[in-house]
Amino acid sequence: MEPILVIMAAGMGSRYGGNKQLDPITEQGDIIMDFSLYDAYLAGFRRVCFIIKHDFEDVFRAHIEKGAGRKYQVSYAFQEIDDLPEGFSAPEGRTKPWGTGQAVLSARNIIDAPFAVINADDYYGKEGFRKIYDFLVNKADATHNCMVGFEIEKTLSENGTVSRGICKASDGMLTDIVEHLKVAKEPQTNEDGSPNPLAGKITDTHKDGTKEIIPSDSPVSMNLWGFGAEYMDDLREGFREALGTILEQNPMKGEYYIQSPINEDIADGSSTYEVLSSSDKWFGVTYKEDKPEVVKKFASLKADGTYPVNLWD
Repeated sequence: MEPILVIMAAGMGSRYGGNKQLDPITEQGDIIMDFSLYDAYLAGFRRVCFIIKHDFEDVFRAHIEKGAGRKYQVSYAFQEIDDLPEGFSAPEGRTKPWGTGQAVLSARNIIDAPFAVINADDYYGKEGFRKIYDFLVNKADATHNCMVGFEIEKTLSENGTVSRGICKASDGMLTDIVEHLKVAKEPQTNEDGSPNPLAGKITDTHKDGTKEIIPSDSPVSMNLWGFGAEYMDDLREGFREALGTILEQNPMKGEYYIQSPINEDIADGSSTYEVLSSSDKWFGVTYKEDKPEVVKKFASLKADGTYPVNLWD
């Protein structure tokens, strides 16, 4: 079956302060997702499924129909809080969706082939899409999946800390993902103006205030995953198992992530995950303050011919 590009676009971007998925970042009205769609099309993708909310369905469809929708076979899925396995119900007062794992599960009636998953509000560059499309066509199956890893130094924000899943690999295969929640490049000086002995280093700040130095070339997951269609079964079973814990420990905000089954799959040997490396620089708008620099970067990419002025002409 023809591989499917699945784009998670239901989140509103709490740190960003609005619906950054539809926030234009070029004079032509492009959004970040348009560049991923363009790169994925060049790589070979012809089917795309958008996971969105009903709240902005009309404006989202209108944007797609005038651009990428003229090239792709398009499907839509909707992430709903009450879309839960039989026997479960959302607690009264919960407004937050159940995470990226549940988002992808919302497309369970659409995904019938190997598929790639990306975030709508991230720019990944061209290399990752070429590699993941080739993997999905030639290698993906029920027990062999993949991810694209980016060098952590190429994924940071200048305007605050970020969360990153640092990947460990052996012989090109993923062995573990460790979440680091407050990652940033250290400034030259401390808040009091004194020299910072960690200046230029990448660190993760722990809850007790201590800092862990992270090598600048550490591979991280930016949610560019490739799976066989059978991974939907893993997600479905894992979500049911995880819900009990979520509802007991954090019923209002607990989440189930697309990568939740992965470490367990690796540990029990039921699946392998090939790490595909990308040398491209990731960027996005984690914070509103990130937007001006992102606007400049896309203007430059059009000016140097990396992208045409009008993507879909």
